[in-house]
Amino acid sequence: MTTKPLDDAALDQLFRTARTYNGYTDQPVSEAELRAIWDLMKMGPTSANQMPARLVWCVSDEAKAKLAAAASEGNRPKILAAPVSVVIGMDTDFHEHLPELFPHADARSWFVGNEALRNESAFRNSSLQGGYFILAARALGLDTGPMSGFDAKQVEAAFFADQPTVRANFISTLGHGDPATIFARSPRPAFEKFNRLA
Repeated sequence: MTTKPLDDAALDQLFRTARTYNGYTDQPVSEAELRAIWDLMKMGPTSANQMPARLVWCVSDEAKAKLAAAASEGNRPKILAAPVSVVIGMDTDFHEHLPELFPHADARSWFVGNEALRNESAFRNSSLQGGYFILAARALGLDTGPMSGFDAKQVEAAFFADQPTVRANFISTLGHGDPATIFARSPRPAFEKFNRLA
């Protein structure tokens, strides 16, 4: 299969004109759309197909209230008002699933007894998956508002109490963005500022 560059409309939707939204319209987000996001984002590459991300899609008022209670004061109203708010967690015992997810080698053995390596890999690869979540949502015509600004331990207690090896990475709102809620775009540096050819 030969890949070709996406056209400008697709590049705009994914990157150039896409924005981080602080608020959304009243248009709902369906469970089918959430599943469609997952079905796209799960195809993104992770090291040895680790796929450590564990998502909680907060669609009920009760779930959003629990998440908002763990968030900073500025983030609480965004979480409560969004059609969906999402917890992107990471399972530090992801290696237990590698016999199924990466059957080409005994990848599980690489991580047994090495908690530091598992933590590092879980953080790196769940962050990658979080990026895929944002791009998948944009590709499907939805908008996101990724954020830090929350008490990770409180989020874990509220949503992962039954999964003690899962830690919170970041959270995001999700919906159809309201253009009135975005700021002027912040600067983006030229290639030469932060890149070099070696």
